[in-house]
Amino acid sequence: MAAGPNGARRRIRRSSRGPERGLAEKPDSWAAHAGRRPEWTQNREGTGGIVNPPVWRASTILYPDIASMDAANGLQDETLFYGRKGTPTTWALREALTGLEPGAAGTMLYPSGVAAIAGAILSVVKPGDHILLPDSAYDPTSLFGQGMLKRLNVEAQPYDPLIGAGITQLFRPETALVLLESPGSLTFEVQDVPAIAAAAKAAGIPTLLDNTWAASHFFKGIAAGCDMVVQALTKYVGGHSDLIMGSVSATAAYFPRLRNTAWQLGQCVSGDEAALALRGFRTLPMRMARHQQSALTVAHWLKAHPLVDRVLHPAFPDCPGHEIWKRDFSGSSGLFGVVLNIGSRADAPRFFDQLQQFGIGFSWGGFESIAIPTSPEKIRRLNSFTPSGLSLRLSIGLEDPDDLIADLSAALDRLRSME
Repeated sequence: MAAGPNGARRRIRRSSRGPERGLAEKPDSWAAHAGRRPEWTQNREGTGGIVNPPVWRASTILYPDIASMDAANGLQDETLFYGRKGTPTTWALREALTGLEPGAAGTMLYPSGVAAIAGAILSVVKPGDHILLPDSAYDPTSLFGQGMLKRLNVEAQPYDPLIGAGITQLFRPETALVLLESPGSLTFEVQDVPAIAAAAKAAGIPTLLDNTWAASHFFKGIAAGCDMVVQALTKYVGGHSDLIMGSVSATAAYFPRLRNTAWQLGQCVSGDEAALALRGFRTLPMRMARHQQSALTVAHWLKAHPLVDRVLHPAFPDCPGHEIWKRDFSGSSGLFGVVLNIGSRADAPRFFDQLQQFGIGFSWGGFESIAIPTSPEKIRRLNSFTPSGLSLRLSIGLEDPDDLIADLSAALDRLRSME
């Protein structure tokens, strides 16, 4: 509740108006205007307002009487009820993210990307179920399947990420979910999401897509047929390496159970974190364009270098699934892999330790460039991945690509000096 113009109590409610406005706008305009409803930004008199939805910090919500409390309880998350269930700050972010995925009915927020993946999976499985996840999936996703889900008597079976419509051969009566991640983590295979989603839908099996690489900007998972789409907002939406958060957007058929599972698990984020994510959201389209341009510049330079065996980038013709990427994606982000024809994991310090522009660290999608050594062969369970030399993953930030190329050139020269 908040005080009205004359000191009377007024209920802060979400309007029933959804994010349709964004579906008719270009991405830059939606990013600038999403989540800025007048009821979340106007002053009490309605005579003026602020640009950004303010930060609401709340746990307890006070009611003028029992009838008001009972009414709020019946409205689920459509009104201020308890801080864990949302405030205008988190509602604004949820609406903005829902607008990124045309066809989504709503979005839930989680304290990390891993929590978002786990929450989405748990919203549809029960003991005795079977799920399918790509062999190229994010390692924590695979570990959740091998650990937590196994303890819950849910079998997580890996599948070839390039299986396409052939995934029907793996369906069982107890299959409860098909998880997709396109492109794949570390090895960047592009999956035929529409074909897999259509096959699953025909069998009555829901699909969950990890769309973090494209940030729901270069690829629209719900429109491609998926039922739920997850993002690690830690990456491109946050964009500044100072936020850990995840989200799941879902269709009308799956959003109620997604929301209820999140509430039952106590999944929530603070108003401060939501405000940081909204700030990053405003510049997402322009940052994604810069990440794309700079990453392609660096990747093409690496492709021509004599010490580089392969560049694992969906925009390159030799990347598995490249033709699917051309068909389905509107662009590429700043994350890609590189396999050298020299060195091994033991030689990583020689390459990485003297980098000047690239930081060494986990995560990606921030304004700064990040580089790490990788060992995808250690986490693959089906298709072997045998690198010819040192493997690495690069997250290209907002620096001048010429400076990044100079840094990588010096690192490659250090490796060459081993010969």
